[in-house]
Amino acid sequence: MSKTCLVRFDNNKYSVSASAVGRPVDIHAYADRIVVRQEGRTVAEHRRCYGRGETIYDPWHYVPVLARKPGALRNGAPFKDWVLPAALDRVRRKLSGSNDGDRQMVKILAAVLTDGLAAVEAACVQALAEGVHSADVVLNILARQRDTRPLEPIQTPASLRLLHAPTADCARYDQLKGRSAERPSLTGYGSA
Repeated sequence: MSKTCLVRFDNNKYSVSASAVGRPVDIHAYADRIVVRQEGRTVAEHRRCYGRGETIYDPWHYVPVLARKPGALRNGAPFKDWVLPAALDRVRRKLSGSNDGDRQMVKILAAVLTDGLAAVEAACVQALAEGVHSADVVLNILARQRDTRPLEPIQTPASLRLLHAPTADCARYDQLKGRSAERPSLTGYGSA
């Protein structure tokens, strides 16, 4: 496996998951596809290309690399013609105008590797519906979806418990109000 996450087969190059870099892989070629495995785990699967000198990319293979080089999202060959789902693409376009837009988009794309594309797409739809598009909001929505168990009640330590529970007594406020009406105004103009 090369450092560029590419493996050569039959005069073409195919992208492979970034986790496979630097270790040997097995290539299984079929009439319609090639499957690349490493230690029994599939690290890439592509439609077979019968041309010569072509490079076939799967942009998802390069998402872990983007954490170190977020600018590659704009300029990298694997991402040139990347068609993202509608909501992810809208978030990407909205983030492209901000200074750290690439970095934020990389965080959202990295969440796909752990939460799945459908969950991240749904989180982007929800964020856009609420009028926001930052990575923090999308990741927060994902975290809330992941952790659906009810919160346990917090026990108040004995040292913070009140000795006498407060009582609601509106008459006390009326007394205060009555006293303030009796006092002269500080401005010297009297009360209105």
